Amino acid sequence: MSGEQQGSPDGGASALLAVYDDALPAVYGYLLRRCADQRVAEDLTSETFLAAMDTVRRDRAARPTTPWLIGVARHKLADHWRRMQRTPDPVEEVPERGDDEWDAHLDRMVAHHTLATLSPTHRAVLTLRYVDDLPVGDCAALLERTVGATEALLTRAKRAFRAAYPDTDTRSGPTGSRRGGHA
Repeated sequence: MSGEQQGSPDGGASALLAVYDDALPAVYGYLLRRCADQRVAEDLTSETFLAAMDTVRRDRAARPTTPWLIGVARHKLADHWRRMQRTPDPVEEVPERGDDEWDAHLDRMVAHHTLATLSPTHRAVLTLRYVDDLPVGDCAALLERTVGATEALLTRAKRAFRAAYPDTDTRSGPTGSRRGGHA
């Protein structure tokens, strides 16, 4: 194979290096917000840039940009979720952060914790649909399902999330602790 076919430091690889400093925090942030585990986000960020390097070496016309790299990261995250479906491991607790804007922070923690209790499939479809704001058809393509199956999965995932989400009345103190009652 000639050097031109394999790519060269002056081709796509140098273009990737040129956007690396700007793209790295964007890609890592994208992944961290969606998986809530720093180690997984770091691993997926590495996988993203390795896959991007492979692509630019194979395809000299590829010109990496931050949005393109986030697209690669989205695929790496979907691959991760599929692996989790096949080999489920217990999800660790959501790491605690500072207590600025405590109510919003608490709600985010509860939502992350609730997502972590769901199956990887439910977690994946809810994140793709409501965090990434993807249309159902795109969610279906990433999860390798039909649109109808994905809509049914979304319905089941939302029901599971609602069932797993702690009753907000119990967090408000003793006045909201009546089981089944409404304030």
